Amino acid sequence: MATFIIGLVILFGGAALYGRFCEKVFGPDDRQTPAYAKQDGVDFIPMQGWKNSLINLLNIAGTGPILGPIQGILFGPIAFITIPIGNVIGGAMHDYFSGMICLRDGGSQMASMIRKYSNKGVYGVYQVFCSLLLLLVGAVFIYTPGDIAATQVFGFDGKATSVSTWVIYGVIFVYYLIATLFPIDKIIGRIYPVFGAILLFSALGVFIGLFVKGYPLLNLWDDWKTPVFNFTAADGAVKSFSYGEYFDANHFIPIFFITVACGILSGFHSTQTAIISRTMKSERQGRMTFYNMMILEGFIAMVWAAGAMGVYNLGLQEANASLATGTVGVVCKNILGPVGGLVALVGIIVLPITSGDTALRGLRLQISESFHIDQSSKSKRLGLSAVIFALVAVILVFAKMNSEGFNILWRYFAWSNQTLSLFAFLAISVWMFENGKAKWVWMPLIPGAWYAFITITYIMNAKIGFNIPWGASYAIGVAAAVVYVAIICWYGKKRSSRLTNAHL
Repeated sequence: MATFIIGLVILFGGAALYGRFCEKVFGPDDRQTPAYAKQDGVDFIPMQGWKNSLINLLNIAGTGPILGPIQGILFGPIAFITIPIGNVIGGAMHDYFSGMICLRDGGSQMASMIRKYSNKGVYGVYQVFCSLLLLLVGAVFIYTPGDIAATQVFGFDGKATSVSTWVIYGVIFVYYLIATLFPIDKIIGRIYPVFGAILLFSALGVFIGLFVKGYPLLNLWDDWKTPVFNFTAADGAVKSFSYGEYFDANHFIPIFFITVACGILSGFHSTQTAIISRTMKSERQGRMTFYNMMILEGFIAMVWAAGAMGVYNLGLQEANASLATGTVGVVCKNILGPVGGLVALVGIIVLPITSGDTALRGLRLQISESFHIDQSSKSKRLGLSAVIFALVAVILVFAKMNSEGFNILWRYFAWSNQTLSLFAFLAISVWMFENGKAKWVWMPLIPGAWYAFITITYIMNAKIGFNIPWGASYAIGVAAAVVYVAIICWYGKKRSSRLTNAHL
């Protein structure tokens, strides 16, 4: 338990210090925000600071900060330290600067930010990459909450052949369409406070329950190698599990940092912070809205990692990454009881739904900006949304009808989610070079270089990638990180010099 508490101190203490530092480096001021300058009653609408913060939290917190840590904690208590450190200096910093730069650039979407601070080639790659990711997010965040609702709330079998499964998918689909079409304050701005209350109940309920129940959590200084507990597998056999053996056998670097996505860093978040940049009344709300909400997501990740370790150590659930969804139900019901567990499960269902709707909304906005498609009328929004939702439906059907379809879909989603962050770190770095903040460029370069190494190493070795041996994959990953930093520094200095000469 001590390591878990130390991790929370790192998370919140680090946030208080580094979050304030990020704010100082950016320098928010009292200039008029796009919510007022471009107010249109649809996407540019001034909203209360607390509402923007809550919406942003729900936008970014999908299944990642729950299912990811449940799988990641199999590597042992080191997860309690790596999650908060990565979140403070990587994920929260990424979200803050992404949102604030979009805010200062007139509420532009992330695609426009990439176009402004890179070149046509990078922008083109980003457009394709981001569009595919947002489609995957939309499909994944229908599939996951739909199956949890079907099997753990309503008691259905959740099979592809069951009508009930597709009815639940259909309900989520309809909600997504409504949330995508209507002005942000009409649907998202009104219903999210309710969702937020459920989310906070589930996270805080599990957090308190960890101490009340006295869940046995390992510390860094404990013996990892010895089998920690026994459990009964699905075939009835009694088996043992060792975090140390799992750590040694599964390449903590890079696998852990791909598995635990949203709790540490998520490139998807940059597409969501851009949406909220259009509804903020003041730049000074940025640290709470962007940085601190990512910290709260890190807290959610820590709580679910601890809850999973607790049920694993008690032998209540098999320590198996493929059973992460089932672990959610075990944690909820064991800690909170039948009624509280049900409410918590509703919160788990809400998380991906509230990310999926804004992912598709963000995709609509991105496409409309790129191709200059007017979105002022409902008919024009409906036309573009129809194309987007048709593609999501195709992906969803494939994933559900093919026995391996969703596994493939999720692996590509996890990797592409982290890879997308590299584009945001690039844009942040160039923005710093152009705005007299070159001495602070190490802030985006350090996490950017790390995730260039992580994502390239992973895809080089992965069966869904190039299936190259680990030794060569690590070497390629290191080379990719070096090249990534070198290119950004060269390009950033070039852009800065060009601007300086232009003003002479």
